[in-house]
Amino acid sequence: MNFAGQVVLVTGASRGIGAAIARAFAAEQATVAVNYLRNAEAAAQVVAQCEAAGGDAFAVQADVTVPEEAARLVERVVEEAGRIDVLVNNAFRSYTFDPQQRKTFSDLAWSDYQAQFEGSVGAAFHLCRAVLPQFRRRAQGSIVNLVSDLVADPVVPYHDYTTAKSALVGFSRNLASELGPLGVRVNCVAPGLVYPTEGSSGTRASFREALMAGTPLRRLARPEDVAGPVLFLASPWSGFVTGQVLFVDGGRVMQ
Repeated sequence: MNFAGQVVLVTGASRGIGAAIARAFAAEQATVAVNYLRNAEAAAQVVAQCEAAGGDAFAVQADVTVPEEAARLVERVVEEAGRIDVLVNNAFRSYTFDPQQRKTFSDLAWSDYQAQFEGSVGAAFHLCRAVLPQFRRRAQGSIVNLVSDLVADPVVPYHDYTTAKSALVGFSRNLASELGPLGVRVNCVAPGLVYPTEGSSGTRASFREALMAGTPLRRLARPEDVAGPVLFLASPWSGFVTGQVLFVDGGRVMQ
């Protein structure tokens, strides 16, 4: 896969999965816009890593849950790079994956669900609305949304998080149906527990070990494991694939 001449916007790319995705695109010669919320220093480090990998990169700050900031983000990327070919919606509302400390349904308020909806579906909605004119103009483009294998098997009932990610799958499939005739593809990547990341750092070793024991490949995903499937879905190699959810969890969910 070679993305030379293409511009890729990755949201939430200053750390973890987003950073791994940005580096992977850069290694295939893409120009990568590294979106971040607060940590400019971390974003600058990812930019340097992207450049060392062989691509061009630049950092752009924006809170993608705010419509005006999402629109300005797209405008700034186009001003800097001239176009956008691929949008990767990776940013999400901060969440701690700890089965022992999670809120049960009776502990949750509707505002907890709303916060996760804003972080997942809201952010994707704002970015897709903002980038669509770019894709329409050239009658092509690829959108990859990060969800979770919990949408198919909620082995831990993280109610608010998983409900929001499930809604993002529905959002993605409806968008794929509508945008397909325009030459725009929309797909999802659904990782299992990815370790280490900031969100999974509090997951206890005993639970990680039990999860690995129930996974055919007998380990947890690393951030780099998620990047390859994202690149595949963004590339011409998957040119006849849209509206799909690709599970990246070592075979724990098989569909």
